[in-house]
Amino acid sequence: MARHGGGRGWYGKLVGAALGVTVLATGASVWTAQAGAVDDSSPKATASARPSSAVEPVDLTIAHASDKGARGVNITIDDGPDPVWTPQMLDVLREYGVKATFCMVGTQAQAHPDLVKKVVAAGHRLCDHSVSHDTTMDKQSEAYQSQQILDAERMITEASGGVRPMYYRAPGGAFTPYSRKLAASRGMRPLGWNVDTKDFEQPGTDAIVATVERELPNGPTLLFHDAGGDRSETVEALRQLLPRLKEEGYAFGFPVR
Repeated sequence: MARHGGGRGWYGKLVGAALGVTVLATGASVWTAQAGAVDDSSPKATASARPSSAVEPVDLTIAHASDKGARGVNITIDDGPDPVWTPQMLDVLREYGVKATFCMVGTQAQAHPDLVKKVVAAGHRLCDHSVSHDTTMDKQSEAYQSQQILDAERMITEASGGVRPMYYRAPGGAFTPYSRKLAASRGMRPLGWNVDTKDFEQPGTDAIVATVERELPNGPTLLFHDAGGDRSETVEALRQLLPRLKEEGYAFGFPVR
């Protein structure tokens, strides 16, 4: 999810009850500034979402490209799963035959394992979005970053019935060289975005659609949300965008691994 202030109190209440973690919000997204390589890189793994006896590391640079190439579009959906909005988004995606990447918050996955399993059963991919959606991750200790990433990985994997997340998206784009290296070592490609729809601000369906149409030339990975508030505008925006983009010759895929 893009970094922003306000409107996120539901995470603090949920996580405070579950883990005693305070959710903080701060300034503008930093993922672009932190997208450079760290000292050592890791070999790429296969794209299988199924667990194996040994986790193979993947590339630690932040992914933006689509596996469908130059006319590819990646639908990514953050902050859920949510019992109201995730099923509606799954219905729209199924209607238009589109697969998406769901970036799940660990506590949400733990609370709604049935929805995690539905996401997987429908052929979508999972992404680790940390335990508590702390957008100050880049200001925290390595021990804290490790706890947030690895505990969320475990929560999501357990909720899914054994299917591991294939990506890691830092809350608010608050990546660090350490968090990218750690995620990649666990087979989770760091995942960025090119188009922030700002749907979390509830700007209206028309504004969400217009943002995608205006900014899609910036790159293929689109950022939407299925939790954290009323997401009816996002559901309707997807209903309009998916067939329109298909008509324009785009193919829906997954972020590169």
